[in-house]
Amino acid sequence: MSEMLHGCLADTEYLEVTAESGHSYGVWVTTPPGYADSTDPLPLIYVMDGNYAVGLTAPLIVTQADPYLAITPYIQVSVGYAGEEAAQWAHLRNRDLVPPGEPVGGETLTTLAAARDSGAMTQAQVDAYLAELSDTHADVFLDFLANELHPRLRSRLRVSESGHGLFGYSYGGLFTLYAWLRGTAPFTTFGAGSPGVVGPDSQVFDLVEALPERGADSAAPRLHVTLNELELLGDVPIYRGLARNVLSVVEALHSKGRSQDVSSAMLQETHVTGLQASFLSYLKTCFTR
Repeated sequence: MSEMLHGCLADTEYLEVTAESGHSYGVWVTTPPGYADSTDPLPLIYVMDGNYAVGLTAPLIVTQADPYLAITPYIQVSVGYAGEEAAQWAHLRNRDLVPPGEPVGGETLTTLAAARDSGAMTQAQVDAYLAELSDTHADVFLDFLANELHPRLRSRLRVSESGHGLFGYSYGGLFTLYAWLRGTAPFTTFGAGSPGVVGPDSQVFDLVEALPERGADSAAPRLHVTLNELELLGDVPIYRGLARNVLSVVEALHSKGRSQDVSSAMLQETHVTGLQASFLSYLKTCFTR
């Protein structure tokens, strides 16, 4: 693992952490160009779905050296699954990234059935996927990131007191949106790429409705939401529904007086290709000097 990482992802350290919940996580820590020669403390950006996302997002840390972008220096922390569970990340993420009590809608069931019938998933994989969706604990995972992993990383890295970010895509974007709505410290910027608000009865709408009035002079965390054109305009029903629901969330946030806290972008990507573009959009929006 170590040799592979140093061959493919420069300046990346891999560690495994067991949470108080008993779950084990793989964590990839990527430091920026010039980190070893500096003494400056840096903010951390936590990226969800590390088993998949680290290879697409960690290389973008070189944008800090791009004179055209002026990205604020940061350390990336990609969080995924360790050991034998790494192969099961696609359904274990449901447990950790989906808010507790999130409904499983008919569109999800139809999409899974179609995947099974086409051979893209086995019945066992569909069952495992649904089993994790039946008992979701984004609240527990969020507590792990904020109160267990973050203090641990602060003890071993040069970490700033503030300015930390949280980024996720799809169900990871749903998790990031959930964390923003809960106002979770230590994060001050949140990137929600194509957040998986699959149904119009999502818990997210209740959380938006429960948002308190924003004080005129109070500072608030920044939320950056991205969608992909082919999610909204393409021929895959579950993605069209997701895009409509996300637009409804953004509209509800504007109606709650949160316009100055929320930015958004429409990307020319698909749901599959949009992760890297979404992360770059988040960097350019929330981490530009």
